[in-house]
Amino acid sequence: MRRRKSHPLTGLAVVAAILGIVWILLQRPDIPYEELQPRYASPASKYMDLPDGVRVHYRDQGLRSGPTLVLVHGFSASLHAWEPWVKALEPHYRIITLDLPGHGLTRAPPGYLVAPGGFETVVDTVTRRLGVTRFTLGGNSMGGGVAWRYALKHPDRLDGLVLVDAAGWPRTGKGGLLIFRILKNPVGRALLKNIETRPLVKQGLEDGYLDPALVTPALIDRYTELARAPGHRDILLGLQTGPGDPASAARLAAIRIPTLVMFGEEDRVIPAGDGKKFAAAIPGATLILYPKVGHAPMEQIPQRSAADLKAWLDSKVYPLPATTATAAPAAAMR
Repeated sequence: MRRRKSHPLTGLAVVAAILGIVWILLQRPDIPYEELQPRYASPASKYMDLPDGVRVHYRDQGLRSGPTLVLVHGFSASLHAWEPWVKALEPHYRIITLDLPGHGLTRAPPGYLVAPGGFETVVDTVTRRLGVTRFTLGGNSMGGGVAWRYALKHPDRLDGLVLVDAAGWPRTGKGGLLIFRILKNPVGRALLKNIETRPLVKQGLEDGYLDPALVTPALIDRYTELARAPGHRDILLGLQTGPGDPASAARLAAIRIPTLVMFGEEDRVIPAGDGKKFAAAIPGATLILYPKVGHAPMEQIPQRSAADLKAWLDSKVYPLPATTATAAPAAAMR
């Protein structure tokens, strides 16, 4: 009997069917806030309703009579990233951390879009409502971009600026983490929107933290589960589109407040050379580079980086009165 030749289109149809089944199996629904909040809130968690329908999750911790630090997390992260610093610094400062819209436990209304400058507006509204008139603003990665843009818009409200592996300089070439290269492509964004992203998240965290021991199952769970909060994926994907708002030496030269730039020398997300650019562009900025550290010094080397921050704040922003080493900081009642 003569064997029947299979048509090449038949093979393609089988492959397409298998891929379709895999696609269906990989689909992941939203996780309701009623499930996420018991897992990721803490006794320090508070919530604030903003006029645009956003309900911000924030924490206001530490020494209420001390100078105020406001800390802003990076892309797809949450205020949890700052907890190692909070533990180290809360005896000395009032520390406010918050989840930006599309992140953590902050809720946004359906169809919410982050307008240009929207994150800076959230920081401004939350701090004003909490009665904070002046503060030092710090940010990591995307949050660092929020911080330096806020400093340009509201210099009168800031005592100091802290940029931790901050984003903002225009990117050249096709480098960067795989997950960000995929998210820059519209087809990639569509493919990733509703599927299981745990393997990509794990790889991205390992590249960011450098030390695999820090990338625990609990950390991977936190990133993947909070990204599946209702509406978060749309906002996160939307942040990868648009013209951007890049840094330049000319823009940053307008920042005249004390500035500390902290960067991991082995950062695979944002090159340490960007930290040098920030320090060179901002008049009088202090630069600290950490050997063998990646994208998140506040989590990788929390004690050392927190001690460096405190030493800088004590010398440049909130110096102790010369009369006594035990007196309250000069800005203690701000």
